[in-house]
Amino acid sequence: MAGRDLISTLSPDELVPLLDQPDQLFLLDVREPDEVADWSIDLAHNIPIGALAARWSEVPATKRVAVICASGSRARQGAELLAGHGVASAVVDGGMHAWASTYDTVSGVFAGATVVQVRRRGKGCLSYVVGAGESCVVIDPSLEVARYLDVARDHQWAITHVLDTHLHADHLSGARALVEATGAALWLSPADPFEFEFEPLSDGRTIALADGVELTVSAVSVPGHTEGSTMYRLGHAAIFTGDTVFLESVGRPDLADQAEAFAHHLYRSLHERVLPLSDDVAVFPAHYGPGVSVRVGEFVSRPLGELRHTLPALALSEVEFVAWAVANVKDRPPNYREIVLINSGRRSLSRDGAELEVGPNRCAIA
Repeated sequence: MAGRDLISTLSPDELVPLLDQPDQLFLLDVREPDEVADWSIDLAHNIPIGALAARWSEVPATKRVAVICASGSRARQGAELLAGHGVASAVVDGGMHAWASTYDTVSGVFAGATVVQVRRRGKGCLSYVVGAGESCVVIDPSLEVARYLDVARDHQWAITHVLDTHLHADHLSGARALVEATGAALWLSPADPFEFEFEPLSDGRTIALADGVELTVSAVSVPGHTEGSTMYRLGHAAIFTGDTVFLESVGRPDLADQAEAFAHHLYRSLHERVLPLSDDVAVFPAHYGPGVSVRVGEFVSRPLGELRHTLPALALSEVEFVAWAVANVKDRPPNYREIVLINSGRRSLSRDGAELEVGPNRCAIA
């Protein structure tokens, strides 16, 4: 084989299962180091396109090679250069821009309900379809509402309720679009400044999915990340924590420019609403960050008891927690002010949503 015969293409969907095989895959990112530092796939090896001619021998011929860049053009150049040295590779079609909209799902049963975790791999965004009997609810949907319609159809569920855990700052909410497509009820906390019609949540309100199965709104007021942050509880088996608790940290309190006050709120929410729950309860967050293992067929979730031991912030006093939270908030999510205005209903989406969302989520305290 020679030349172009050594170059193939790989869709982002096809890349997903390959990431579970790091011993067989060499993912080559040919963007500039600052681009990679800002946002990348964890397993990627960075050799900028300008340096690849001198460093092509670092690419192992014994592995499957995939080449990625921002949108595909530099990756194609890199694949052509490698082909000139007899190295076969596949260009990731659409690059990181396409990776931002790549999804997979995993499902399991909790408290008699089926939980489907919808993972947006390039953004580290997690949303959920929780169903039993003939109905389901959707929590934190993205704009790609077809994903949730497909899950509901596959399980023969009707979407009856759509919920957001809070006013999102890192990605566009698909809640209103999904409600428009299904006629479902939209439930939100009035403590966040939404400026469109919705049904206000009240603490302890429940949604009956089937006989004996309820999705319980156990704590409407878990302020800290936002004033309206809401945690949803599924029986005694699972909690959907939004941006209040992640697997690697807790939610940042500074996006409303009241970091110290919100950090106090967050501490109290954690210690009054979350930590009193059973060690066995499964924590399902709205995001995951670098370093969190994501594998095909496995939930991004941990038992609360495990997080008590792996998240040092949960053991701090309130004074210590506030000082830590305020000192460790760093770069904010890309375009977050515009995204907040759109998600709150104060501005319409006037440009491509995918372009607006490109980049990492940054809703956790680093």
